[in-house]
Amino acid sequence: MGVFTFDDEKTSVVAPAILHKAHVTDANTLIPKVIDDIKSIEIVEGNGGVGTIKKITFVEDGETKHVLHKIELADAANLAYNYSIVGGAGLPDTVEKITFEAKLSAGPNGGSIAKLSVKYFTKGDAAPSEEQLKKDKAKGDGLFKAVEDYCIAHPDYN
Repeated sequence: MGVFTFDDEKTSVVAPAILHKAHVTDANTLIPKVIDDIKSIEIVEGNGGVGTIKKITFVEDGETKHVLHKIELADAANLAYNYSIVGGAGLPDTVEKITFEAKLSAGPNGGSIAKLSVKYFTKGDAAPSEEQLKKDKAKGDGLFKAVEDYCIAHPDYN
């Protein structure tokens, strides 16, 4: 099994606690509202804490697909959230799982700094393609921006 790690950092004008609430606490209802291609997020196993598995149903290229999202860490006090994509039609054939380690911290002027580490655990030594990495990064960037825009457009959301 190969492990390929990619790190990213973003800044936001939205406070860390509000972004954490939107991305983690309220994700099941908020994200399908702000991302048209995501149709639903439902818990299929667990109580919402560590070990919980969520089914995220989305439309890609006109086809309905899903991924299974397993919560590895949910630390509201430290604004950290780790999860893995562990199955579903949206997981590339050459990938066993993809893990995400996200951490929010205070940024300039009351905003946030978001740090993300993504690890692709591949089957054999197959590396994720450059095309796949660009596509996945674009999805992540779009999700972050859509949630940020929602928070900005709804200043009473907190």
